[in-house]
Amino acid sequence: MSMKSLFAASLALVVLAGCGPEPRRTAADFGPAGSALSLDERDPVMARVDGTLIRRSDVEREAASQAEGSESAPAAPGSAAFQAILDELIDQRLLAMEARRRGLDQSEEALRRLALAEERILGNVLVETALASAVNEETIERIYQEQVQLIPLGEEVRARHILVDTREEAEAIRALVDAGQDFAALAVRMSQDQATRIQGGDLGYFTREGVLPAFGAVAFRTGEGETSQPFETEFGWHILHVIDRRREPPPSLETLRPNIVRFYTFDQLEGLIDGLRRQAVIERPQLAPPGITLGAEGEGDGEGAADGGLLPEDAGAEADDPVADPG
Repeated sequence: MSMKSLFAASLALVVLAGCGPEPRRTAADFGPAGSALSLDERDPVMARVDGTLIRRSDVEREAASQAEGSESAPAAPGSAAFQAILDELIDQRLLAMEARRRGLDQSEEALRRLALAEERILGNVLVETALASAVNEETIERIYQEQVQLIPLGEEVRARHILVDTREEAEAIRALVDAGQDFAALAVRMSQDQATRIQGGDLGYFTREGVLPAFGAVAFRTGEGETSQPFETEFGWHILHVIDRRREPPPSLETLRPNIVRFYTFDQLEGLIDGLRRQAVIERPQLAPPGITLGAEGEGDGEGAADGGLLPEDAGAEADDPVADPG
């Protein structure tokens, strides 16, 4: 992956939580008479620090940022984790206020860092604004339908089974089935599989890969409505009865939604950055390899050492090409 792609991915992760479809307004967003709720009603104040406000959205944004890259969900309002993040923001606010009191916000180092932070924040706001309209429900549904057509779907079988210790017991049960006794009733009475016995041995739908190889081999070669001959696995002796067969259903939209939003966001973000790079004039300082000093002719260890300065981002290709036409 290129550095550009890595940057796009990392930036997208920062703003991903805010790049989903714009939430629909519900009755909770309006007062009794249908009027829009005030800011304090929509985004309650969580803390006041010497007259400054920390709102719920501030805590939620920080919680989402801390949850990025982890398996856990962002801290929910009212939880201990939410309160811990609120305490962190209060401490951060106090430190910032003290820094301003001491005049540190006007120092050269502080101003440089604040400018970098401003760039980062403005970039994130741009991404959130630009992508919010692109990553909408219509787009998510369209991509879902496209992806579902590409997913290879296998076959599923629904079956009942009876588990016993010996081949003789399994053959005796199979004889009872052949004599017309109900398979489910026999499973309740005789199966040793405590997890399924009470349901008449019903295993529900399963794929070939979702069960033991020996069990799957028998289940998928037994016809619908048919009962297998006794067979052995590491758990004992089985007979099974196939209830139904069907094509494996595709994953639901809600299952695929997080991945769709994530990858479409990356794609849109990379397009945005590519467009901005094409329009911009980007120059970089020419850096010497380690041990070589760039300077006047004859200085340094390398032949033809360059004289420093800035090169456009696309320049340098010809200089590095030993067969380039010198003109």
